[in-house]
Amino acid sequence: MALTIVIRSGEGPTPARITFDAPRVVIGRGEGCEVRLPDPSVSHRHASIRQRGTDYVLIDEGSSNGTFVGPVRLSAQAPRVIRHQELIRVGRIWLEVRVEQAVPTTNPQATTREIALGLIAAALSAQGEDVSARVRVENGPDAGRELAMKDVERTYVVGRAPNADLVLGDTDASRRHVELRRHGQHISVRDLGSKNGSALGEKKLEPNRDTPWVPGAKLEIGATALTLSDPLLDALHELETSADEPMRADESVDPPRGVEAPEPLPASRKPETAGAAPLVEVPKRAQEAKTRERRSVGTVDVLVGLLALVVLVLSLVGLAWVLRSR
Repeated sequence: MALTIVIRSGEGPTPARITFDAPRVVIGRGEGCEVRLPDPSVSHRHASIRQRGTDYVLIDEGSSNGTFVGPVRLSAQAPRVIRHQELIRVGRIWLEVRVEQAVPTTNPQATTREIALGLIAAALSAQGEDVSARVRVENGPDAGRELAMKDVERTYVVGRAPNADLVLGDTDASRRHVELRRHGQHISVRDLGSKNGSALGEKKLEPNRDTPWVPGAKLEIGATALTLSDPLLDALHELETSADEPMRADESVDPPRGVEAPEPLPASRKPETAGAAPLVEVPKRAQEAKTRERRSVGTVDVLVGLLALVVLVLSLVGLAWVLRSR
């Protein structure tokens, strides 16, 4: 029997899922996990599901915010048998576990990365953030010009042609020099048989062949150098490298809409808002950090003002004493 994990938290008409045929599946926020959950309440290595005979057991790996089966929190390293369609929670994230006859997901490492990036894209879009990858001309006659790649599976042409998506004035560039395409969350570059060729990360591109463009590598076309920035990859890196966000002791998260928990939560612990917690509120966390910074600066200002007042009072007292002694 295969193990399918369905991510029930987050918005979207179709929940993300991934099927494994492996004796152990690690769940967490880190890059090496089989199920990557980009939420700060999830530890880098949060929990694991292991096969023992015909059963699967869930083990908390010493996480900061705990692993739950329904309302019950597991003790660290204490295995608990899980059943088909049982709901578990890691941090604020609800998962459904299915033990079933199913075809394992092809290339699960790439799939779980795509799921993580998709969750970030949905969360940032819901918060009004622009998730478009951007190609910027860093050097050359058109320095500063940008191309926003908003559409998935659309071809963007870079070259001297007036109808190119990114028009270059570089005389060493061909009319249709390279083609850029976004596949899922990946961007590929294809040299269209240009006269002077192209290089990506100082490696010459083969004509008419797709090459993945990794952010940080420069695309060189004649005297023009282009760079790629992707807010989704930046957000994923930030979330994966940041410290765990502690949950409040009285904080609870309702199971997702339309899915019943194995055991109902006590009414006194249910939050006012129904449904699962949103994922990866990166801008919100950044705004909270700025608010805390403004608050700390205000406190320092008050202390400095009080110290200055004390110094002024002492100065006046000293001056009065000198004048009186005369």
